[in-house]
Amino acid sequence: MSSAPGYSLRQRRFAPLNPELSAKSDAPPLKGIVFDVDGTLCLPQHYMFGEMRAALGIDKSVDILEHIRGLPTLKDRMKAVSKVQEIEREAMLKQQPQPGLVQLMDYIESRGMRRALCTRNFEAPVTHLLQTHLPKHVFLPIITRDTPDLLPKPDPAGILHIAREWGLDNRADNLIMVGDSIDDMTAGHTAGAATVLLLNDRNTHLKDHEHTDLCIERLDDLVDILENGFVGHRGGDKASTEGREEEA
Repeated sequence: MSSAPGYSLRQRRFAPLNPELSAKSDAPPLKGIVFDVDGTLCLPQHYMFGEMRAALGIDKSVDILEHIRGLPTLKDRMKAVSKVQEIEREAMLKQQPQPGLVQLMDYIESRGMRRALCTRNFEAPVTHLLQTHLPKHVFLPIITRDTPDLLPKPDPAGILHIAREWGLDNRADNLIMVGDSIDDMTAGHTAGAATVLLLNDRNTHLKDHEHTDLCIERLDDLVDILENGFVGHRGGDKASTEGREEEA
């Protein structure tokens, strides 16, 4: 399931979550925030993707999930999925939370803002991260690569599904997508959401990408941004799609 292409370049704005400031703002209200998982809620585990490609015998330029979907038989696909999940299960035991993770989530909860997850992972690593590092926080819905009838990012289907689940009738225009990859930025932009790139040493080439609205260095950088009003600063240069290897 997919959707129409995203919007052209436009500055994205949302009213402050601080109620005193929001009363004076003419910006539209923020209705919810969608987060990626690996590399966003937890520190990047880049080594995983090299191991996955080695196990599948594919080149760095090949998208792992597209490769698996394109295998000729169910047996082949199940075998490939098993190899990838084995690597993910081992990696999830080494997950480390991003700096500022709990501080940001506590703030978002204090402001009554909805949160959801949209990830190319499967369910087990997501559950492990939430139970280990965010046991008191609720994310609904949680979209993984195994969610039925939804193509994974960079397709916008997962984010659009979240918007529908939240009863929004304007696509994802009142949402923010937070992630660390081109897949996150493209999925969010195409769905109509504002996008926030969490910077790391492998994704700085996406700072000026046309699908990136705002960049942060730590998750809790978002606290002041949301409190005082989100204003995107989208670049106008098309960056390459290098870095696809950073997500399964």
